[in-house]
Amino acid sequence: MAAARRGVSSKGFSTKPPHSSPFGISQRPSHFTLHDAASQLATERLASFESEGSIPVYAILSHRWEDDEVTFHEVDSQDPAVKEKKCYRKLRYACEEAQKQGIAWVWVDTCCIDKRSSAELSEAINSMFTWYRNAAVCYAFISDSVIFNSTIPQLDQFKASKWFTRGWTLQELLAPTIVLFYSAEWAPLGSRETLSQTITEVTGIDDDYLRGKDLRHASVAKRMS
Repeated sequence: MAAARRGVSSKGFSTKPPHSSPFGISQRPSHFTLHDAASQLATERLASFESEGSIPVYAILSHRWEDDEVTFHEVDSQDPAVKEKKCYRKLRYACEEAQKQGIAWVWVDTCCIDKRSSAELSEAINSMFTWYRNAAVCYAFISDSVIFNSTIPQLDQFKASKWFTRGWTLQELLAPTIVLFYSAEWAPLGSRETLSQTITEVTGIDDDYLRGKDLRHASVAKRMS
């Protein structure tokens, strides 16, 4: 595991203090592993941050798991074959986008959690809301939305995306301060705010909460609906 280092802060983004999940209890992790975005095109690098105060500014990825995901072990061992995997592309895209925004670290669940450790996996599940909440920005990769030679988002494809059917989508959509959506080619589709009406049509979530209203103001009935 590489030595930890502080990420580069990006103008316009800031981390937020730990926040309890409105969907249940979230805990503070004993350690937190991030991917070094700056090393993405050279050698993959992971760093583990052992205290909450040492965690740098980071971006986080929301995506659907597929058959050929990049694992923690492959990145940690710097296996050169990892770059041949189909799902390596979205990891590269996320790191490139973070670099453009001045963010040096990225968290991706497939390769930043050692799933061979049941204790680490359990801790990650319990901490997930907080990790998304504290991210500077969340990149939502809509892999089944394609833009055909156009800058206009294909809203029908977006609305039909399987991303909306995932169990984790609710907190990954609502917890972060900023959510940016990208197509299969990593073309920008819009933000949670600009796409809020469409997202409301798909999910039934009130527009106010998509635009940043504090989730703690939601009634129990709203949270369970």
